[in-house]
Amino acid sequence: MSARYGILREMGGQRKPPQGRDRALGAQLRAVRVERTNLSLEQAAEAIGWSISTLSRVENGKRHITTEDMATVLAIYGVPRPLREQMVANARTGDQTGWWARDLPGMPHLNTLISKESDARQITSWAVSVIPGLLHTRHYSEAIMRADGLAGDQVEVRWAARQKRQEVLRKIDYTAFIHEHALRSAFGGREAFREQLEHLYAVYDRGIGVRIVRQHPAALLHSWMLMEFRRDSPVVYVELMRSAVFLYDEEVKPYQDIRAKIEQSAMSSADSRRFIGWMLERL
Repeated sequence: MSARYGILREMGGQRKPPQGRDRALGAQLRAVRVERTNLSLEQAAEAIGWSISTLSRVENGKRHITTEDMATVLAIYGVPRPLREQMVANARTGDQTGWWARDLPGMPHLNTLISKESDARQITSWAVSVIPGLLHTRHYSEAIMRADGLAGDQVEVRWAARQKRQEVLRKIDYTAFIHEHALRSAFGGREAFREQLEHLYAVYDRGIGVRIVRQHPAALLHSWMLMEFRRDSPVVYVELMRSAVFLYDEEVKPYQDIRAKIEQSAMSSADSRRFIGWMLERL
C-alpha cells in the first residue's frame, strides 16, 4: 500500500507544520529502518512511494506524518503487526512537546535515543544517583541493570546497546555533571566500583568533560540528558524505570536554565578529577 498521498490527508489537504511528536516519530522510523531492514534511504522511499526528500524530511522531524502513514511505513519495513499496532498507538497518544517512549519487545526506545545521540553536536548529562550511561564500565553498568530487575539475557542486550551508544563520544562535545552522591553508590561491589572510578578518572585524557557537583538541591529532582544539534532544536531525554520521556520545544527551556546554574556551582574539571582521585585513594 502506497503512502504517497497520506501526508496531505489532514486539515482538508493542508499539511500540518512539524511538531515535537514528529521529531520523535521521525527518529523512531529512522531507527526502525536502520536496525530492522537493509533498505537505504533511496530504496525505502521507493518502496513507500515517497520522494527521497520527503522521507528524509520525515526522518529528520521536518515534516508532519500521520499515524496512518506511520502504520504503512512500519508495515513496509516488516515490523510484526502486534508491535506495529503498539507503536502506532503510542504515536497517537503523543503530545506536541513530549514523547513518552516505552520498551517494546524487539524495539526498545533505546533505538530512538541512539539515533538522536548520533545526530547531536553537543550532549550534556546531569546525573544524580548513578554515573551517566555514556561513561559506564561493564560490571558497574550490569550491576545497575540487575538492581533494576532485568534478567541476564536482558542485561546482555542492554549492555550491548550501551556500548553502541558510547561510540558517539568520539565525535561530539560531551559534558557530564555528576552529583557527589553518585560517586558514593558502589554498584557491583568494591572492585567493580573501583574500575568505574578509574575509567571516570581516565576519560579526561580523551577530552571528555566531567564535573562534580557537591551541592545543588534545586537540580536533584531527577537525572536528564540535553542533546543539541547543528540544525534542529534541542531535545531533553529523561530515563525512567521501564520507559523514557523525550521533551521538545518549550519543555526544554527549564533544563537549559538549570544547566547554567549547575555549571556555576560545579567544581572545575581539574578539581573534579582530583576529587575522583581522592575517592579512589579511599577505596
